[in-house]
Amino acid sequence: MLVERMRPFTSTIFTEISRLAVETGAINLGQGFPDTDGPASLLADAAANITERGANQYPPGPGVPALRAAVAEHQRRFHGLTVDPADVVVTTGATEAIAATLLGLCGPGDEVVVFEPTYDSYAASVALAGATLKPVLLHPPAFGFDDDELAAAFSDRTRVVLVNTPHNPTGTVFTPAQLTRIGELAVAHDAVIVTDEVYEHMTYDGVRHVPTATLPGLAERTLTISSAGKTFSVTGWKVGWVHGPPELVAAPRAVKQFLTFHGGAPFQPAVANALALGDDFYAGVTADLTRKRDLLSAGLRAAGFDVLIPQGTYFVVADPRPLGFDDGVELAWALPERCGVAAVPMSVFCPTGAGAAATRPLVRFAFCKRDEVLAEAAERLAGLATATS
Repeated sequence: MLVERMRPFTSTIFTEISRLAVETGAINLGQGFPDTDGPASLLADAAANITERGANQYPPGPGVPALRAAVAEHQRRFHGLTVDPADVVVTTGATEAIAATLLGLCGPGDEVVVFEPTYDSYAASVALAGATLKPVLLHPPAFGFDDDELAAAFSDRTRVVLVNTPHNPTGTVFTPAQLTRIGELAVAHDAVIVTDEVYEHMTYDGVRHVPTATLPGLAERTLTISSAGKTFSVTGWKVGWVHGPPELVAAPRAVKQFLTFHGGAPFQPAVANALALGDDFYAGVTADLTRKRDLLSAGLRAAGFDVLIPQGTYFVVADPRPLGFDDGVELAWALPERCGVAAVPMSVFCPTGAGAAATRPLVRFAFCKRDEVLAEAAERLAGLATATS
């Protein structure tokens, strides 16, 4: 029998909505994965690692040295961070990095501050550790936090504050001032800051991603997590990493060796090479996704939605109340059959009643799809207004 603390996590909204999309033939804009492959050089490297270079056995537990060095160089190149490759641990995706970090740092009686709406694995990982979740609401439509509510979430039991920026599912990018305030409270309560930065190369309209570890006085208490899946459109490869001060990174290193030990042997050196791709590649990621964001946003507006334009990630949040819908869960379940498009409701990302109420009408669409797919989705969604008039 499943232990009580894990009973709320027997399935995910992504699994359920994706299943419904398959059953109905709907365009799946619910789950966040691209429908095109990553750069050709990356794919060729991985294939050669399998067929020519024999990289098919266990890699070293902390990760292939070339990838650990490439992550350190990436952090220097893009963020000005000095990272020792010895303090980089390669993981089976960012999800394992988060779980291993929380399992290594937290236990019963500890509290973990998160921001809701919150990516669904966070609550599950906190439950696995036996710790207590302390959510802070990001208030729509701007998705900022209230300073008093943030301060109230911290206590002498706060062990970790988990920050996701650029933020899934809202698309907001935390400002340096917001991150500094989070840091002040973490220092005051001697908490560790764990940052999930997997969308670090996906910010728009001149908005800049600022890693928490770059802010004064915070590097020594910050564990930074990212991955290759989103940046290089290889979400199925599950190659992630975590780095930070030796005394902190020891926690995920100790735990992850007993979760997966390691995998992705042919993928790790391929990702190492891809991290060194030129600035034109990274600029292309931003330009391509900006166009896709704008394409889907225009289609949603034309269909009658209010659209909350994201600063980052590859998700756009839409408000269907102008169309007469005030329940995002109800709409998300109805959309595949009504107009052949799948989305996910925002309220399911909220572990508190207040969060669910604040986001109740909203739905999230992924725009990391081919242009023709987004155009077809927009055309199908246009029928929603007709059906409700």
